[in-house]
Formats: sequence, structure tokens, C-alpha cells
Amino acid sequence: MPEPLRILIADDEAVIRLGLRSMLEDQGYRVVGEAADGDRALALVRRLRPDLVFLDIKMPGIDGLQAARALLAEPPVPVIVLTAYADREFVDRAKEAGVLAYLVKPVRESDLRPAIEVALARFREIRALHEDIGSLEDALATRKLVERAKGVLMSRHGLDEAAAFAQIQRQARSTRKTMKEIAEEILAQQG
Repeated sequence: MPEPLRILIADDEAVIRLGLRSMLEDQGYRVVGEAADGDRALALVRRLRPDLVFLDIKMPGIDGLQAARALLAEPPVPVIVLTAYADREFVDRAKEAGVLAYLVKPVRESDLRPAIEVALARFREIRALHEDIGSLEDALATRKLVERAKGVLMSRHGLDEAAAFAQIQRQARSTRKTMKEIAEEILAQQG
């Protein structure tokens, strides 16, 4: 059986935290920490590394939206906002902060699982996109290095483009290095 989802709750009202904890635990989730303000929430998230965080928008010190922005930085954690406010301004600010779900108090137990599952699914999609972007950026950087190294080989040895590329490929295979590493070596010899 998989480990239960580890959740942190941050709300300045103890009765809200207690009620939410009870509903979450009844659904099989594990509440690993609670905070009454944004500063404490950030400290607990950094220490406890929960899988998901519930944040009230209006809290003393750092508010929930400021905390959400910080929590979606490295390493990111999915955030669901709890609030008594359904105003357009708060919804827009929550979207800008990058929260993955928005629940208006009083929260019903039946609202929790769908909000959590959707937030986690969106979070996984966002992480996959970031990984794809990183891979594409790396591939582009490698291609640029290989292009520059081909140019060096072409001018140094009078090779055409295909022959220079083939030489980089052969050298990478024979030395069990990546083409990026070979290109970097060629360029280092140039300078």
C-alpha cells in the first residue's frame, strides 16, 4: 500500500486547522504539520518537505499568496489556497501566485479529494513540462557547441560539414563520451 500523502496546513484560525486536519485524516491523508502564519508555514515546509500544502490567503506576517510564490520556487511543492474570499481580485492574485486549487471556506470534506487530485495532477504536468524545457535547452546548447566544434574542425583540417560531424561522432563513440563533451574539448583546444 502506498504511503499516504503528506500534507501541511497553514491557517491563522486554529478551529479551521483542526477541522481540516480531521477531514484530511478521515480520507487517509497524513497531516505532518500545522502553522498559524506564513513565516512558520515556510519554515515547516522547508523542514518537513510535505507533498502538498494548504494555505490560507489572509495570515499574519507573510500572507498565503506570498508564501505560495516562495513554495513554488525550488524545490516546488503544490499549493491549495483556502480562503473566505471569493472576490475576483483574490482569485486573480491566486492564479498569478501559481496556486493549483482555490477552496472557499467553509470547506466541505467532499471538496477535498477532487481538489487534491487535480492539484497533484497539474503539479506533475508542470514538472514534466519544466523537465522537457530543460532537456530542450540542453539539446540546443549541445547543438550549438557541436556546430562551433564542427567549424573549428572544418577550418583546422579542411573538412566539409558532414565529415567534421562524423569525426565528432566517431571520437565520442571511441572514447565513450558525449558529443557535447567532445565538442567542448575541441573548443578548449582552440582557445
